[in-house]
Amino acid sequence: MAKLYLIRHGEAASGWGEDLDPPLSDLGKSQAQGIAKRFGAIEPLQMITSPIRRALETSLPLAKSWGFDATVEPGVGEIPSPTESLEGRADWLRGVMAGTWGEQDAALQSWRANVVRALTDLPKDTVIFSHFIAINAAVGAATADDRVVNFRPDNCSITIMQSVMDELRLVQHGAEAETRVN
Repeated sequence: MAKLYLIRHGEAASGWGEDLDPPLSDLGKSQAQGIAKRFGAIEPLQMITSPIRRALETSLPLAKSWGFDATVEPGVGEIPSPTESLEGRADWLRGVMAGTWGEQDAALQSWRANVVRALTDLPKDTVIFSHFIAINAAVGAATADDRVVNFRPDNCSITIMQSVMDELRLVQHGAEAETRVN
């Protein structure tokens, strides 16, 4: 049984409808430092991150504290958008977030299954830097909640789960906040 610490990335400098891969804002950098302080004093754990810039940047302070980089794992990455149009991405995401996984196309259902598989394949306690929808996908799988958005993890919130065999179990939701899609 592996304990999984799913950390939503720090605040981005811009929203989904403003930049394809924004860096962290100054607040996001401060939030990432807070994660390093919270975990820095414990014995290092395996650490993975989404390949998306804001997740990578969130992992850096803890990586520095522990003396090794997080392993990049695309399976915990951002939900794939069918368009690179910034306005189109935001509109599309709003629609997806209002629905259920059962309403989504096969590509998104496969993406969700890959997120769950990436997490259940982890053999030991792991810190994971990921994204709002990916964390929701994992929590929904663990709680049999088909809604795409079943809770609103705040930036740098820590959702704790367990991976038992091929299943996820929710231990504790991370802190919640209102989230907007720009």
